[in-house]
Amino acid sequence: MKSGFVSIIGRPNTGKSTLLNSIVNAKLAITSNIAGTTRNTIEGIYNEPETQIIFIDTPGIHKPKNKLGRILNRESYTATRNIDAILFLVDSSVPFGAGDEYILKTFKSTDVPVILVLNKIDKITDEKLLNKINEYKDLFPFADIVPVSALKDDNIKELINVVKKYLTDNIRYYKSDQITNLNPKFMISELVREKVLRLTKMEVPHSVTCMTSHYEVKKDLVEVYVDIIVDRDSLKKIIIGKGGAMLKEIGTQARLDIETMFDKKVYLELYCKTVPKWREKEFLLNDLGFSKDK
Repeated sequence: MKSGFVSIIGRPNTGKSTLLNSIVNAKLAITSNIAGTTRNTIEGIYNEPETQIIFIDTPGIHKPKNKLGRILNRESYTATRNIDAILFLVDSSVPFGAGDEYILKTFKSTDVPVILVLNKIDKITDEKLLNKINEYKDLFPFADIVPVSALKDDNIKELINVVKKYLTDNIRYYKSDQITNLNPKFMISELVREKVLRLTKMEVPHSVTCMTSHYEVKKDLVEVYVDIIVDRDSLKKIIIGKGGAMLKEIGTQARLDIETMFDKKVYLELYCKTVPKWREKEFLLNDLGFSKDK
């Protein structure tokens, strides 16, 4: 039996959540084209008869602009300690940037093996990939380099095989049929937030969050109530839409994912609320699962 913990670290929008979902073959972390979609540390559990790997999806490391941003960075840095390996995920289709350099500097203070994962190889040629590998090899002594396409599930099995080399434990931390540490209320909230981000696109980026105020699993139905929280009324109008059309579409799409999650019919009610400067309010951040003590 081999087991261990592996963190997925990288800039925002490099595909960390897509990679985690691909590894465990399930939708655990929400995805969108908006940088910084992931806000919480999420554990995805990969199981084989003689292997268990706990992959930790972290918020993208970035320059924080508010209390929420500072907490997210701290969660990402914490995820580089007491683990067996780090997957440094980069978008191979974009140039090496200041954000990548900043993260590499943080790795110099750790003795944890760092595996470079070049994601989105489906967007570049083989020649460009080879050039990218040579470029990164000169920047840091990576333990291994693995090119993948998380979106296309390309080379994911090879990545898992590479990770196995660095596992140091020999116990099973979770049940063999468990794939995440997340609770249902959090997952419901995230599924709704994903639909808000996807449907409103750049109009409502980081100014929105979602909280599941109630859910109850009944015999043939799951009853769910979710608050969509924004920091100004203009965004509330966008989310509700003309005649409530946008809110209805958000609910329709989110309900389908929640039904898949529970394998039951779902009754979903959404409420949009304005809470000015919610990203600076500690009591609300605590309710959302962000703690200054993390």
